[in-house]
Amino acid sequence: GAYLDPGASLAGQRIIVATDLDGDPVEARIRIAAAFSEAELRRLFADRITAGDICQWSRRDRAVLARRREMFGALVLSDQHWRDCPPERIAAAMIDGIRDLGLGALAFSKAATYLIARVEFLRLRGAELPDFSEAGLLEALPDWLAPYLGNCRRASDLKSLDLFPGLASRLTWEQNKLLDRLAPASITAPTGTRLAVDYGGAQPSVSVRLQEMFGLDEHPTVGPNRLPLLIELLSPAQRPVQTTADLPGFWRSSYADVRKDMRGRYPRHPWPEDPTIAAPTRRAKPRGT
Repeated sequence: GAYLDPGASLAGQRIIVATDLDGDPVEARIRIAAAFSEAELRRLFADRITAGDICQWSRRDRAVLARRREMFGALVLSDQHWRDCPPERIAAAMIDGIRDLGLGALAFSKAATYLIARVEFLRLRGAELPDFSEAGLLEALPDWLAPYLGNCRRASDLKSLDLFPGLASRLTWEQNKLLDRLAPASITAPTGTRLAVDYGGAQPSVSVRLQEMFGLDEHPTVGPNRLPLLIELLSPAQRPVQTTADLPGFWRSSYADVRKDMRGRYPRHPWPEDPTIAAPTRRAKPRGT
């Protein structure tokens, strides 16, 4: 680099031509220089002035930087906001930013998180489905997220972005049918109640009032290898009383102890001796019965 003495007459000039320096290889002092106007520079060196567009992620600003610049070597002659920067270039810069920030910069809705869990449950068991792991989602950002970025230009814009449409777009019609068949969003209890299946844990699970499962002597399964669902059986007050991955086994073993305890607490609800042949119900018995 080179510098002028603070009190030099040319210290306030934007462009100067230095003709004599003191030779310091690190920070040379300018001893002789002349002022040089930008107009004169443009006239004399028009063929050496380059124009360039920059659209890139700024880690400092946590935003896309889109600028139009004119340069003479390393000297910036003009630097303006690039108002009509193509959306695809902004999207590409945003993708770079998301990769820099990580998936934590995105706000995954319950629907998006649930779809990811269902897909990963099946994919990790051999199904031909897109990779919805964190690494897979980061790698495929240009495919599933870029088309849905819209006017996002800053990290703060990402928090209001709906990710579900982009994720869902990665699944074909056939893959959606496979998902519904082997990793259903819900199963139906004997009473007809739709039970949401939770794929977020180590084993898919549902929660249901115990009386609603009366009459079911076959354990519900999911996945290509018929993995038993983990069933959380609830009291009439919606409190857990038993968790089982073997409903027929539960009916024939520990149900008797549960029945003994629950009959006294909830006398208006049915507690049959043989639940495998009892009618499922969501209701309490009428008063006085």
